[in-house]
Amino acid sequence: MDWLSRLFEMMPVRGRLDLRCSYSVPWRIEQGPGVTNEIPYHAVLAGSAILDDAAGGQPLLLKPGDILLLPGNPRHVMHDGSGATPLPARNRAAENFTISENLGSDERLDLLCGHFAITPPHDRLLRNYLPPRLVVHAGTRAGKGTAAQLAGLVSLMRSETADDHLGGLAMLNALSTAMFALVLRLASETDATSRGLLALAGDPRLAPAVAAMFKEPARAWSLPELARLCNMSRATLARQFQDKLGRSASDLLTDIRMTLAANELKGSSLSTGAVAEMVGYQSEAAFQRAFKSHMGVTPAQWRKTRPPEQEVSLGSAAPADRNGSSPTVGA
Repeated sequence: MDWLSRLFEMMPVRGRLDLRCSYSVPWRIEQGPGVTNEIPYHAVLAGSAILDDAAGGQPLLLKPGDILLLPGNPRHVMHDGSGATPLPARNRAAENFTISENLGSDERLDLLCGHFAITPPHDRLLRNYLPPRLVVHAGTRAGKGTAAQLAGLVSLMRSETADDHLGGLAMLNALSTAMFALVLRLASETDATSRGLLALAGDPRLAPAVAAMFKEPARAWSLPELARLCNMSRATLARQFQDKLGRSASDLLTDIRMTLAANELKGSSLSTGAVAEMVGYQSEAAFQRAFKSHMGVTPAQWRKTRPPEQEVSLGSAAPADRNGSSPTVGA
């Protein structure tokens, strides 16, 4: 199993389409911050949009085919760039989705807005390892590779929102979920991000180390072993991890182990000691300390907590309007 498939197995992601926006100039969207475990997405079908930088940096121009993810789930503002007072928009409920539109007649923005929900506390891991904003461009369907696959998927979503088809909600949510995987795959294949897990795994020199830790997290990986897999020195490997990930190889391995342990403690009747051994700890006491440091609770306390209620499942009730809402590596 490749590392990205392993990541999704560890932390299931559910996608949901919230709105299809159809706006004539001038328009403006203010959104977020949203629910803690959600990552908003926007896919531009036609027209263009400008995303303001909350930190005061250069605004980002989004064009047809661009797909924007905001892993930090911040408050964000998108607009047409005219600076004019936006035309009033209204929401119109369809059977399986919601349309937000204004009454202008100029060239219109056509935009899909949704979110990805990650089961807590795994959402923290993704936010730590993804950039605050991620943009990829879906190529034409006539092309090849991941970009063309993504373009075909978005085209299918567009078709599903052109009318209320039978099973449309389930289809749109399933397509949104698949979109997340394709966006991360495309980002890892391109220079869409210069830092984070995608940049790390997308570097052919470092990918063997990432793949090895995801494939065999219980193994007592040492920096020299990982460095040999990458045909580089231990010092170079350590520096590359810090430069690209902002964290050490040990940090990444511990996060993988703790994520697997959290899932196993919830989903099986194995003893804490057995779970500890399964994720690479020979000492149950060492595992207990690492788990509490990572999760904030002991394994026993984690096991007793109620399942998260914010996970979105296919076919669930439509959400409220989100548009404008306000050594050895590891212990």
